[in-house]
Amino acid sequence: MKKTIKVKGITLGEGTPKICVPMVGRTTSQLIEEARLHKTLDLDLVEWRVDHFEQVDDLMQVKEALANIRSVLTDIPLIFTFRSTKEGGEKEISNDHYIELNKEILQTGQVDFIDVELFNEEKDVKTLINFAHSHDVFVIVSNHDFEKTPPKEEIVSRLRSAQDLGGDIPKIAVMPKTNEDVLALLDATNIMYEKYADRPIITISMGQKGAISRVAGFGSALTFGAAKVGSAPGQIAVNELRSMLNLLNQ
Repeated sequence: MKKTIKVKGITLGEGTPKICVPMVGRTTSQLIEEARLHKTLDLDLVEWRVDHFEQVDDLMQVKEALANIRSVLTDIPLIFTFRSTKEGGEKEISNDHYIELNKEILQTGQVDFIDVELFNEEKDVKTLINFAHSHDVFVIVSNHDFEKTPPKEEIVSRLRSAQDLGGDIPKIAVMPKTNEDVLALLDATNIMYEKYADRPIITISMGQKGAISRVAGFGSALTFGAAKVGSAPGQIAVNELRSMLNLLNQ
């Protein structure tokens, strides 16, 4: 029996894949404008990609921006994500600041999920997972490869590692170069979902070639759509994405 995750009326791990839309504003005023737009969209969750935020080095400014976002998005589940440059993010910060940033945000009580990259030091991943759980926040343990699609055995291995570390939602996103790469990601998703997963998982094949993975699912619980600006290649406009998901899951 697979566990589901229920947050603010949204259940991940059952039914149609849920839609998450990123926020990538560089300033607080841009983020408030984005939040107001997102509130009008047919989405299920929002991800704040804080690596795009110009003042991410200033914890007080980050917390102030978060409070402004939450004042608009009062009842929508919120994912807090700092994506490193090695995994496709906008900016690099020190490991110490990465941990401090996430811990400070967890203590605000204003986010429902944090995203922790799988290939950080294992002790740091476990520290953040334990700290998040002590504050009733779920953890997405993620890995992103913007260069290639690893063999499906490696994809499954990384998802299982994320699960074994205690992540509430293992996630992987990979870049396809061929149609076979897309099929490898979908096959790996199916293998993980059917044989190993005891909780929701997220898998994505990025870029135009991988767009089918954003609607086909094959066991993936969450897909990412775009409002005005996406946070990764191949994201589909949120309204189109909802129509496709409804059509496939009638």
